[in-house]
Amino acid sequence: MNLTTFDQLESRVRHYVHSFPTIFSKARGAQLWDENDRSYIDFFSGAGALNYGHNNHLLREKLIEYIESDGVVHGLDMATSAKGHFLQTFANVILKPRKMNYIMQFTGPTGANAVEAALKLARKIKKRSNVIAFTNGFHGVSMGALSATANAHFRSAAGVGLGNVTFMPYDGYFGPGVNTIDYLAKMLDDRGSGIDAPAAVIVETIQGEGGVRVASSTWLRELEKCCRRHDMLLIVDEIQVGCGRTGRFFSFEEAGIQPDIITLSKSLSAYGLPMAMVLMKPELDQWQPSEHNGTFRGNNLAFVTGAHALHCYWKNDELSESVRRKGELIQEWFERMASNHPEVGMRFRGRGFIYGLTITDVNSVTLKRVRNRPDQNIHRRIARLAFENGLIIEPTGAYDDVLKMLPPLVIEEDMLRQGLQILERSIAQSLQQPLGVVREEVLPFPELMHT
Repeated sequence: MNLTTFDQLESRVRHYVHSFPTIFSKARGAQLWDENDRSYIDFFSGAGALNYGHNNHLLREKLIEYIESDGVVHGLDMATSAKGHFLQTFANVILKPRKMNYIMQFTGPTGANAVEAALKLARKIKKRSNVIAFTNGFHGVSMGALSATANAHFRSAAGVGLGNVTFMPYDGYFGPGVNTIDYLAKMLDDRGSGIDAPAAVIVETIQGEGGVRVASSTWLRELEKCCRRHDMLLIVDEIQVGCGRTGRFFSFEEAGIQPDIITLSKSLSAYGLPMAMVLMKPELDQWQPSEHNGTFRGNNLAFVTGAHALHCYWKNDELSESVRRKGELIQEWFERMASNHPEVGMRFRGRGFIYGLTITDVNSVTLKRVRNRPDQNIHRRIARLAFENGLIIEPTGAYDDVLKMLPPLVIEEDMLRQGLQILERSIAQSLQQPLGVVREEVLPFPELMHT
């Protein structure tokens, strides 16, 4: 078999196969192997769905044991032993130690399903249609979630108008000297602003797909106060940066806020199995039976692996401490790379095990942002060279102008260092190659000049 099979039989909507053009056949831990038995270090982790690595042996053993016992696989929203165990484990290991009182709702299996449910519930409760979302935010590509997604590439595929969402500037959008919460508060306070009273605000503490943009704890606390003042529900989208990605289980813990609604997916199952969940404060559980449903909202295999991951990794602080320590290693490595290449304006930002790296100047000219010309995009070129050198890493952001780093949380330190060495070598190789001449529009991006 070769890639021609996929080209002939599968839709052109495919994306990652173009970035990583090989046929993968095996995966374990922080590594993938293709059919030619070539290995790759994974700094992508299934877009954040594999925080515990590929085929984690602790989870695999529990999953095989469950399957061999003829455990229920498909259960809709019926009560099953696997679901009951997950509910109790999540409450005991995650919610109670954090003094968090939330009801759990299992939606369809994707993060977008959880966002759809969260937005629908907020509008039902507040009896208002408008929602506040933020510049560069990403919440999914189904219609409701897409309405709250800012990226023009995804929005352009909708085919219909996307309404009932007002976009506001995210933290740092106008640079470090502008508090965008002041702007939001002014617009909401002013009856002449033209903004309909919102039912909710939906926000990512770190915008992964939006270019690894990090909201400060102060900004998040001010956003929460703004929500309380204007009777808006605060929805925090934890789909990519939750489940330990920033060190703590929830990325918002550091800010000390208490969201009304939380969406979780990706690494919630811990094994790459489809699973999504909405957490809501008990008084917000105003659904009537079957008002929001889905055939695959009861993935019992995901309940099994998800509960066991909580048992193995979250009963103490060992994993959080490991992420903190290795995250400092990543930061130190990026600082050294930036100092080694002062001529290219290298910047980085992030927290824990999600970092974004940008190069803002090449050969003393503004970078050319050409979406369909990968040879003219330095970040895509670095990612391509990294793949050729044995590292999987993804460009992200509205212009693919950020290299997003998402290693598995359980990656061994030696392999982490090896992956960073490959990245550094790929950057050096890329900078030795001229970008060439581009006659399309040249766009400055001063927002990338601060970390």
